[in-house]
Amino acid sequence: MENVRIRPLEVADAPEIVRIYAAIIRKPAGEELREVIEDHARRRDGACFVAEREGRVVGFMISTILTAGFGLTKSAWISMLGVSPDQMGGGIGAALAAAVFDHYRGRGIDTVYTSVRWDSTDLLSFFKTLGFDRSNFINLRKVLS
Repeated sequence: MENVRIRPLEVADAPEIVRIYAAIIRKPAGEELREVIEDHARRRDGACFVAEREGRVVGFMISTILTAGFGLTKSAWISMLGVSPDQMGGGIGAALAAAVFDHYRGRGIDTVYTSVRWDSTDLLSFFKTLGFDRSNFINLRKVLS
């Protein structure tokens, strides 16, 4: 991971994160995503980091603290992760995860959750290499019409 620096997310990083996300999903990402990223950058209740190479944001991880709910003890949730497609496979995601894990260990949080689509085998494989496994929770949804 030559010349990669992991640092806390800043509001000014939002446009680059939107660019990365759009490249990953191969379609435009809207203004709403930029606002969500900016909101996370302003908050102090989670661990949100970016990876920078030569002054350019090439990856990001957004996470928050869950204080209670449905029987959970204080834990953390990784809600977003992205690495520029041309930078994937170089350890950037793992370095971002390590920064998030170190942050939460320092705050006394010992459990981190995330959710992955069942058909997203590359992302599922990535999280498994980090030591993630199935939890006691099942994701549920209701489509509002």
